[in-house]
Amino acid sequence: MLRIYNTATRHKEEFKPLEPGLVKMYSCGPTVYDFPHIGNLRTFLFSDLLVRVLERRGYEVHNVMNITDVDDKTINGAQREGVSLSEYTRKYTEYFMEDLDTLRIKPAWEYPRATDHIEQMLNVVKTLIEKGHAYEHEGSVYFDISSYPNYGKLSGVVPEKHHSRQFGRLDNDEYEREDVRDFVLWKAAKEGEPSWDSPWGPGRPGWHIECTAMSIEYLGATLDIHLGGVDLIFPHHENEIAQSEATTGQEFVRYWVHPEHLIVEGEKMSKSRGNFYTLRDLVEQGYDPIAVRHLLMSAHYRRQLNFTREGLEQSEQALSRLWDFVDRVREVPNGADGEDVSEQVDRALTKFDAALDDDVNIPGAMAAVFELVRDVNPLLAEGRLGANGASRVLEFMESADEVLGIIEHEKGSLDEEIDALIEERQKAREAGDYARADEIRDKLLEQGIVIEDTPQGPRWRRE
Repeated sequence: MLRIYNTATRHKEEFKPLEPGLVKMYSCGPTVYDFPHIGNLRTFLFSDLLVRVLERRGYEVHNVMNITDVDDKTINGAQREGVSLSEYTRKYTEYFMEDLDTLRIKPAWEYPRATDHIEQMLNVVKTLIEKGHAYEHEGSVYFDISSYPNYGKLSGVVPEKHHSRQFGRLDNDEYEREDVRDFVLWKAAKEGEPSWDSPWGPGRPGWHIECTAMSIEYLGATLDIHLGGVDLIFPHHENEIAQSEATTGQEFVRYWVHPEHLIVEGEKMSKSRGNFYTLRDLVEQGYDPIAVRHLLMSAHYRRQLNFTREGLEQSEQALSRLWDFVDRVREVPNGADGEDVSEQVDRALTKFDAALDDDVNIPGAMAAVFELVRDVNPLLAEGRLGANGASRVLEFMESADEVLGIIEHEKGSLDEEIDALIEERQKAREAGDYARADEIRDKLLEQGIVIEDTPQGPRWRRE
């Protein structure tokens, strides 16, 4: 039984989709004005992990992740570079998709772009005006929060009890967490900005309206799961609820899921502190992107993650041990006799699934994997793991990796010079020239190649 923490109720709840067998899930995607940083990627990675867990439980998942390609940031970026909005955002959308692929994040069901759904947004705004939830002012359209009594039910931020038109309006896309005013649905055109025709004159959509329009377009009035960073609870998700439920008259979201913030070396990440990292920064510095994936999911999604270089190096070491273990299990000869490890594998599988069912506890699931490695390693070292046991272990690892995405790896190949050294060392050992064999071993180690002697012959791994 999968249980998920619902931000709206502040409790873990048994997950039951509205339609049996099908999960309708909306994930707030990137604003494509720059490379995504590792804090963004933690949220997108958790969306991937949640989809994988749901699929493991037998659900078909329709996961929609929007691409915000028109807002203050994208417009300012395009103007700064002197290119069209579409040219500017297309470039960063491609970078985003490349980063997802590098981190082994599976593609979403749909990636709708805001600028491709202007008509749907205009229809929502028209409906809100007709129902008395929105009004036009000088070519812009605002949501009247006094018309929606439940405003604040997700975040707890409650507006003052007087008419919000007297309270003021907000035109910018982002604002302070406690700033509660009528928010903009449609912005009147400004000189030099891209615009689209509307019943209220030329303009462009506000930030919040896109998610309502596109979630209704692809998933209908009610979503099973809405996911986004904890920083989006207010105002973005609060405004989504108001405008969506005011439009359809139905419950907007049944389960709200919010991954926590990421900090770097104990501090808030910022360019001014010099601790601002993109995935590309880390890869260029020589870190394995799968180690980045491992570290980003090493803390439960509702806990703040402290991203450190030491932690990244520890992730690389943990993965190296895991990959080496899997390689050695694969080398167990067919037909080899050995001890039964069914009990160890069954115990690992039980712990793995129990962790996933407990609010998608990925660190707990990874612990079950490494516990199995610890239990089986002595059998491997002593040559006591048989073919049947190896098959069970590999079956579990393959199943676990369908969720984790960190176990499968390409060992790579060695250049001819290193191959020749390994062969020379083996011949030296066979001739009893152990001094020469040790000399070659040390030379290989200087090049990052570790040699292990096994009953099946020498095997290598990268340090």
